[in-house]
Amino acid sequence: MKPVNTLFTTAALALAALGASSARAAGVEVLNEGFDNMAALGGWAQVNDSIPAGNGWFQGNGALFPAQAGAPDAYAAANFLGAANGSGSVDNWLITPVLDLSGTTVLSFYTRHDTLPGFNDLLEVRYASGTGTDVAGFTTLLTTIGGTAGYPTDWQQFTAAVADSGSGRFAFRYLGPADTLNYIGLDTVSVVTAVPEPAHSMMLALGLGMRPLLRRQPRP
Repeated sequence: MKPVNTLFTTAALALAALGASSARAAGVEVLNEGFDNMAALGGWAQVNDSIPAGNGWFQGNGALFPAQAGAPDAYAAANFLGAANGSGSVDNWLITPVLDLSGTTVLSFYTRHDTLPGFNDLLEVRYASGTGTDVAGFTTLLTTIGGTAGYPTDWQQFTAAVADSGSGRFAFRYLGPADTLNYIGLDTVSVVTAVPEPAHSMMLALGLGMRPLLRRQPRP
């Protein structure tokens, strides 16, 4: 028969293992934006580096196509007029608020463009650590949508993941020669980051803390 202290120590290790397994990151949503009102977006930033600069991102036009969710115009839109008068080069950024990330983080969003043929709308999705809006800092390219590969003509969901902890921002960059672009929509942007569950973290600490105490039990 195993000594009592050995049984207790084994139980403590099992408890600690359970805590470690259960403490694997659970998703917490740190951003959920449906663009009901582009004029009232909290913490979002826009940077228009188009040449020459024209319009920024704007409220969607429900007459061209309705939103993925919500009211017909409840989405963000960008078009060839990002360059003044639709002539030149478009480089139009929409940047999320500063987000507090913890480990693996998943960004998801929906996008589509107008069905008018003959245009190659292009969207890059990028990430940068920190709190700034200097577009030079968004060096991590997560995905590219459109171009010669074709842009979705119905709302389509895309996801991308980063592994980072601390402050960070995602950016949507609409770009290309103005005469090759038309009109895109962006909707239902969600960011879910991974954090340990507090209850399970406490269980892990309790399990590990029991070990030295249980070892003091005398052998029978």
